[in-house]
Amino acid sequence: MTVTETMTDVGGRELFVTSIGEGTPVVMLHGGGPGATGMSNFARNIDPLVAAGHRVIVPDLPGYGRSTKGIDRADPFGDLALAVRGLLDALDLERAHLVGNSYGGAAALRLALDRPDRVDRLVLMGPGGVGTTRAVPTEGLTKLLGYYGGDGPSREKVAEFIRHYLVADGIEVPDEIIDLRYASSIDPEVVADPPLRRPSGPDALKTMLRMDFTRDKRLKRCEVPTLVLWGLDDKVNRPSGGPALGRAMRNCDVYLASGVGHWFQYERPELFASLVTDFLRGSAS
Repeated sequence: MTVTETMTDVGGRELFVTSIGEGTPVVMLHGGGPGATGMSNFARNIDPLVAAGHRVIVPDLPGYGRSTKGIDRADPFGDLALAVRGLLDALDLERAHLVGNSYGGAAALRLALDRPDRVDRLVLMGPGGVGTTRAVPTEGLTKLLGYYGGDGPSREKVAEFIRHYLVADGIEVPDEIIDLRYASSIDPEVVADPPLRRPSGPDALKTMLRMDFTRDKRLKRCEVPTLVLWGLDDKVNRPSGGPALGRAMRNCDVYLASGVGHWFQYERPELFASLVTDFLRGSAS
């Protein structure tokens, strides 16, 4: 199995990218929780995709891990989508499958709306931005957005968020993941400019509206084949977002899993592998 790690220049930003295997490209985009990185987010999911004949490309998104810090606060999802498109350009990939979790799901969906010609198939796990401006934030999202507030970041906050809000009750998360996420979350550059926080300032409302896909008229015209996976016990992004996308998008299948929280791909890796590999090869889900 071929594994490469590179710092890739994308429009003046450096993205840390891990590439595994050979074949049809699949770009996997991680979530936005404290200390998130590409490989820590998808460690349980890469081997089955490689075995199915894919080249799996896993970047740390801007603001996270070893990538350049800082994103466009006025349009975060658009900026992330631009970075992913730039990564495809840098890797000489005309098109790729996109697999996005939460914040990464929002980036993937935004790219599918901005440039559908660059996306073959789209897999979204509990993506952000689905009706988020129409209701009070969930407790899990409030915890996520408030991580750097109050008394600042701590290992206890990371452990609480992951074990009580990211996964469903009864799902065990080892200390190693907590330690890795905490260490990444206290990078001085990240602490000085957290990549995911509640919009503020005079343009906060405009920013929030840009971050709500249900207000984007392009959603109903999007023909990119899409699979939405959502845990019914998701405490961060409401599971009602899954059926909402299924109703709005022309070519979208939705799978709702009981006993699963926000981290679908971690909690049910075998189910994830089965659904996603079938979908990416063009089978009905």
